[in-house]
Amino acid sequence: MDKDEILNMAQDPQYIEGIYNYCDRWCERCPLTARCLNYAIAEKNFGDLSVRDLQNNAFWGKLKEMFQLTIAMFMEWAREQGIDLDNLDVQLAAEEEFRRRAKAENHELSKAAREYADIVDQWFDQEQSLFDQRQAALNTIVQLEVGGDEPYHEVESINDAVEVIRWYQHQIYVKFMRAMTQDDVIDSIEEEVLQKDADGSVKVALIGMDRSIGAWGRLREYFPDSTDSVLDILLHLDRLRRKAEHLFPNARSFIRPGFDTLENL
Repeated sequence: MDKDEILNMAQDPQYIEGIYNYCDRWCERCPLTARCLNYAIAEKNFGDLSVRDLQNNAFWGKLKEMFQLTIAMFMEWAREQGIDLDNLDVQLAAEEEFRRRAKAENHELSKAAREYADIVDQWFDQEQSLFDQRQAALNTIVQLEVGGDEPYHEVESINDAVEVIRWYQHQIYVKFMRAMTQDDVIDSIEEEVLQKDADGSVKVALIGMDRSIGAWGRLREYFPDSTDSVLDILLHLDRLRRKAEHLFPNARSFIRPGFDTLENL
């Protein structure tokens, strides 16, 4: 894949501009992959998802090619814009980036999101026996042929809940960090003057929390003996969600390209 091919694809009206900036990266569950340029480029370069194996040399070779092409396109863009990359103060830029990340990491939203990710790992480590016991009970029901399709539906529901929790476990923190690494966002939160891009990132985090809360609710129904521990997690998530909504009051109303505008396309 070369530069001209990418530019031609970018001009194709079937692709929604910027749709990949505010998604949850869960392509397997996304109904809009056919409208996403990032997905199309990845499929064209890497093909079937099975090829994307960390032990696959062909995968890493393709990834290297994409990085090289991206760098070449960026260098060309800089020349066209009259930007002299050789004269940029790399050390100063690195120090500034470190300062932004440190400030974002120390913000209450980022710390609470990171704590949530740790809590999830701890819960699954401590409660593995719940899944083993449930599996044994469902296997017995299947063997006795008394539950019909219900055991299979329950297994699917539990698996789905776990997948949702695990998918958003770390992404909530990542999305908050993306929003919080913008200086003018961090410095002006108290004045509620927030960048639109930050609102978009926080909206994705909020959606992840909404779905995670729903998934934890399902696990609570299937594992009533773990009610207290799940309630603690739900309380933590709800507090984090409400704090994010307070600090980013415009996040919920942010219009994500494609996901919130498809009816207008």
